[in-house]
Amino acid sequence: MIKLLLALALGLLNLFIQAQSTIVNSENTSFDITVKVQNISSNKGKVILGLYNSEENFNKKMAFSGKIGTINDFKSEVVFTNVPKGTYAIICFHDENENNQMDFEGFMPTEDYGATNNPNIFGPPQYNVSKFEVKDANLTFEIFF
Repeated sequence: MIKLLLALALGLLNLFIQAQSTIVNSENTSFDITVKVQNISSNKGKVILGLYNSEENFNKKMAFSGKIGTINDFKSEVVFTNVPKGTYAIICFHDENENNQMDFEGFMPTEDYGATNNPNIFGPPQYNVSKFEVKDANLTFEIFF
């Protein structure tokens, strides 16, 4: 009888632990960020995007994650998957000649570029106006060139 009660108690304890584990594991700790780039000047080339997880990395151009988007009908869409909660910013540019770098004539960029929150930029994008929070849901951003 004692063995039966002990087995029953251990079985119930195991069910309780599995239920608690399911509750903890069902809580999202990472999310997806969809970026839709609009008003691209041509369908040539590609869009290169960088997701930055700190101002320091943003300023050093050391992306947490990078994506390359194809262009169709002057638009591009990419998804950053499994992004942990935190503060981020995204910058992107149209690599029209596909040389994997942003081109300049003197100090002026010759390829379109943009950042999250679509700040009016003259010069390089700034982290403090481009940043956003990943908290508890998937996010979608539109960046306009």
